[in-house]
Amino acid sequence: MENLSYYNEEQLNKVFGKRTEPSDGYWVASMSLILMICGVGILGNAMVALVVLSTKHMRTPTNCYLMSLAIADLVVLMAAGLPNITNTIYRSWIYGHVGCLSITYFQYVGINVSSCSITAFTIERYCAICHSMKAQFICTTSRAKKIILLVWAFTCLYCVMWFFLLDIKQTLYQDMTVVTCDYRVSRKFYLPIYFLDFFLFYIVPLVLATVLYWMVSRILFLDPMPTDLTDSSKRTRHRSLPQQQAGDCLTSNTTATSRKQVTKMLVVVVILFALLWMPSRTLVVINSFLSQPITNPWILLFCHICIYLNSAINPIIYNLKSQKFRAAFWKLNKCEEKQLEKAGGYGVPLNYSLKEPFNGSPDHFNTEPEDIMEQFPPPQGSPPYWHE
Repeated sequence: MENLSYYNEEQLNKVFGKRTEPSDGYWVASMSLILMICGVGILGNAMVALVVLSTKHMRTPTNCYLMSLAIADLVVLMAAGLPNITNTIYRSWIYGHVGCLSITYFQYVGINVSSCSITAFTIERYCAICHSMKAQFICTTSRAKKIILLVWAFTCLYCVMWFFLLDIKQTLYQDMTVVTCDYRVSRKFYLPIYFLDFFLFYIVPLVLATVLYWMVSRILFLDPMPTDLTDSSKRTRHRSLPQQQAGDCLTSNTTATSRKQVTKMLVVVVILFALLWMPSRTLVVINSFLSQPITNPWILLFCHICIYLNSAINPIIYNLKSQKFRAAFWKLNKCEEKQLEKAGGYGVPLNYSLKEPFNGSPDHFNTEPEDIMEQFPPPQGSPPYWHE
């Protein structure tokens, strides 16, 4: 993964050596896309972190990993996206030697923590669904916090090497001097680092996610136990059961629905990670074997936009796929605060978390509001509640 915020020297030779620059359309597209994506991404990821931190019932293992992912994406957008805007404006590096080292360092920290956070919640989902009894003791919020601290500590130490691999370079052109944040030595000496990053933070997470989510899908979607209570025959069967058995069946179906919803959302996050990082990772691999690396500004812009989009799109996915996160976002914005507070007055515990329930573990308790409202409708005149 190459530095996301410096100009390649060959590209600068093309731009300034011959006194020709990319078209106005390139500058307009670059500025508008980066500003829009980074603005939306910074706001969305900040809201995810605030929702988890400020709402007690959102502090579950899965949500802790999603908060870690949101903070990592914030770091990527601020350390890679925003400096790219100034590079576009000034056509030169303006942050000096310290900025070159620290900004590049935080770029890699954010990128690698994002990958590790995805791996962490993938393993957590697998344990929670495929080994639900053990998960009562393994998948706890306190353990998730320790894992997150370990991930950040490992990544911060791993990326320290970039403090020793970069430097400021000044290149003289016809009528100007261009400053770049560039490599200390020849690019070929960095190939082992690039391929190690490619393997550890892209290939391994995707292979692991593919295997584990396939195993999870066998439990969730190939389970012969029905989960749809809307069918008339199923309603008839449940009416014939004693009240306690019907309640147990309702709880089981609610749990299955919640698990499927959360798993589908996380699978979407993993798929987008794979697709949006593919152009950049592929370009790095291709350039590693070319004597003249590909430096077309439009290709580089496309790769960078995909990276920024990957960091910005996750909060949108949560909002679209998770009723709990959507309700929590609204509550954070105080748009429906009164309605959400009144919704807790029916005597049924509501929990705005992504985590499904575990028997006997209050930290993992979760109730699907939409399922409760269907089975136990509120009294007439009660305030409406958010539905999918």
